[in-house]
Amino acid sequence: MTRSRTASRPSSAAPDAPLESVIAELTPAIGQIVRRLRSVGNPDELSLSQSSALARLEQGGLMTTADLARAEAMKPQSMKSILASLEEEGCVERQPHPTDGRQILFALTPKGLEERRRRTAAKREWLIEALSQFDQTELQTLAAAIPLLRRLGNS
Repeated sequence: MTRSRTASRPSSAAPDAPLESVIAELTPAIGQIVRRLRSVGNPDELSLSQSSALARLEQGGLMTTADLARAEAMKPQSMKSILASLEEEGCVERQPHPTDGRQILFALTPKGLEERRRRTAAKREWLIEALSQFDQTELQTLAAAIPLLRRLGNS
């Protein structure tokens, strides 16, 4: 009877040869895609943290500094600095908390929303161009891998 890899090997053990090969190939491939998406979607050099904060606000709506910091797994002081720079650029604005006068909520401004949409469109255009060079079999293979990549990203 065969056991699953995670059940048979402690997490601290060295990966076996096939797993090591996947890791060696996957790491630079994902890195290359991420760098390319960043370069086409971020021509005016917002930091990754700034772009990520804008994305969170677009997806989640109004959020406190602490909420954003938790969502991004960073210290509230770091998020405060990121939000200050985005506020200075006119991409976010402060709003009073409806039930707690001690807290401040941050929201995307129309400029911030336009920045997000522009970046998203640029990434989408690059992906359309790049994927248009794939044949149907390659596209199906790539599509089949999406749930695995999501699971990897969420682990």
